[in-house]
Order: sequence, then C-alpha cells, then structure tokens
Amino acid sequence: MSAVWRKSSRSNGAENSDCVEIALDGSAARIRDSKGRADATVAAPAWAAFLDTVKGDLFRR
Repeated sequence: MSAVWRKSSRSNGAENSDCVEIALDGSAARIRDSKGRADATVAAPAWAAFLDTVKGDLFRR
C-alpha cells in the first residue's frame, strides 16, 4: 500500500508552494519536503512528543 501524503495547513493551499507533507501509519510518521520528495521516518512516539512540544508553544524564546 502506498503512503497517503497530507500537506501542511501552513502551505496556504497553493499547489506549487514549498511545504511539509506527512504520511502516518501506526508505527511511524514519514515527513518530506514537497519539492525535494526526500523523506525521513520518525517513530510514532517521537512524532507525538514533537507535536506536543509544538502545541505547547515550547519552541518560542
């Protein structure tokens, strides 16, 4: 089965815009740049921790 890629909501919906895409399955998240198509795989717990950090606004200085 091929991955179902979703585009970031920050891409403004533009077809040719630079953005991040993600494909999720039960054990991992695959992340890629929409232009380069190279992707990285992150374990599901690490992806969940990253999202919690972003949602908690912990990257702000």
